[in-house]
Parts: sequence; C-alpha cells; structure tokens
Amino acid sequence: MPCYSIEGVIPVVHPSAYVHPTAVLIGDVHIGPNCYVGPNASLRGDFGRIVLLAGANLQDNCVMHGFPQQDTLVEENGHIGHGAVLHSCTVRRDALVGMNAVVMDEAEVGPRAIVAACAFVPAGMRVAEQTLVAGVPARAIRQLTEEEVQWKLAGTETYQDLTRRCLASLKKVDPLEEVEDNRPSVLAPPVRPLIAIKRG
Repeated sequence: MPCYSIEGVIPVVHPSAYVHPTAVLIGDVHIGPNCYVGPNASLRGDFGRIVLLAGANLQDNCVMHGFPQQDTLVEENGHIGHGAVLHSCTVRRDALVGMNAVVMDEAEVGPRAIVAACAFVPAGMRVAEQTLVAGVPARAIRQLTEEEVQWKLAGTETYQDLTRRCLASLKKVDPLEEVEDNRPSVLAPPVRPLIAIKRG
C-alpha cells in the first residue's frame, strides 16, 4: 500500500487489519485490529491524528483528515460508507456514516447512530445515541429501532468478514479474456438491505 512517513511519524496498521493496496496512509495514522480500509481511501495524518479502532471499516474513496492537534476518530465497529468525508470529528462505537456523507470539525456521531447517505453534519453538531440524522445540514429525524441497530451491526460484521477474506485470498491478477466454464461465485454471505429506514 502507499504508506508514507512525515517528520518521522509512520502509520501503524495492526496485522489483523486489511488495507487495500490503493489506499493511502500518511503520517500519524492508527488502524486497529480487524479493521477494513477500502480501495482509494485517503487517511492523512499530516496535521492531526487519524484513528480507526477495532472492527471499524472505512470504505472505497473515503477521506479522513483533520486540523493540527485534533484527532479524527472512528471507534469500535464504526462503519463509514463509500465516499464519505470525516474531518476532525468523532464517530462513536457502532455508529454508521452513510455513503457520500460529510462529518465536519468537532462534530460527534453518537453510539449506534446513523448518518444518512449524502447528509452534511456541520461543525460542532452532536448526533444523539441511536438517532437517525439526514439532510443538508443534517437534522435529527427519529430514534432508530432495535431492528435497525441490528441491521447495522450485521453489515459491519460482513465487513469484518471481508477483512478476513481479503487477508486470506485477495491478490492482484491479470483478467481472463473470456468467462470460463463452471465459473465460481464469491462466497460472501448475503446482506439483507433494510428498506425500512425511513425519514419519519
């Protein structure tokens, strides 16, 4: 993976984590056990510290960055969807930030909360525990049900399983010129989409 030190500070990646070879890690980056970092993610610890705690995932094209002397933190089992941007913020344990959402400076996404896709969480906002927020700027919509919390946990566990699958079998290859007979399928477990997350 592209991994760079700056001023002698070197990224740290736990051996049980998986970081895709196209992700970029710079400086004061800490990736904990069983984490997943997807293709083209950018984790820039060239100002403040960037931290993923155990079991968190940061998916394709995400950006984590922050101001000097400020941490950008995703706690245990945090789930950051494709294309999201986190800047000098905190995502608490078991929370989810949806695809292409933005969480700004000193904002905090509470435990088991969900930030909807494409939402903009402004600087300093506090998202309450187990709450759905959506919109630009984001606003609280309602409390999440236990079913929705369990759905989120199942999705995060799928990414923890993907970490193990990638460590065991993902490798760079040349493409085939045509589909082979009896082509195998990937063995990923199915994930049930939760259509029931509504705004009100």
